[in-house]
Amino acid sequence: MSYELHPETPPGGLLLSERFKGRDLAPFYAQLQSRGRELGIVFQKHTLLSNSRLALLASEYARDRGRHDVFHENMFQAYLSRARDIGRPEVIGAVAAESGLDAEETLAAAGDGRYASRLAQAAGEGRLLGLTGIPLFIVNNAYRITGAQPLEVFRDLLDRLA
Repeated sequence: MSYELHPETPPGGLLLSERFKGRDLAPFYAQLQSRGRELGIVFQKHTLLSNSRLALLASEYARDRGRHDVFHENMFQAYLSRARDIGRPEVIGAVAAESGLDAEETLAAAGDGRYASRLAQAAGEGRLLGLTGIPLFIVNNAYRITGAQPLEVFRDLLDRLA
């Protein structure tokens, strides 16, 4: 589901130094980069929390065009591995083109309101699930794993359930 984790983020994004005033983000990035190495994913350090709403609306357009998986992966790479501001239309358009979609059509569809109800529905589902971070894994409708956790966390849970 396309879930907007921080809908309160202003349209131009928010400096992480403002969002997390007084907090040292180095341990967070160290853990994230460690988890990424386990999976072959490079995570860059960010200075900006992007407003992801337009990107999420564009992902719904990609879903309707059968390109959601590739669009989602390319957007993930743009934001987390290349530290691009995914709130900017030109970045979203470039990701759309990279994903086999027409950039202008994607941005037009994302901006015309047709997918707003899907984001609202996902927000409601997220509240019902108690979603506070991403990714969120729910196992057997009872056990939750939130965030970039070590593989051992998943193995331990699955071993306990076996």
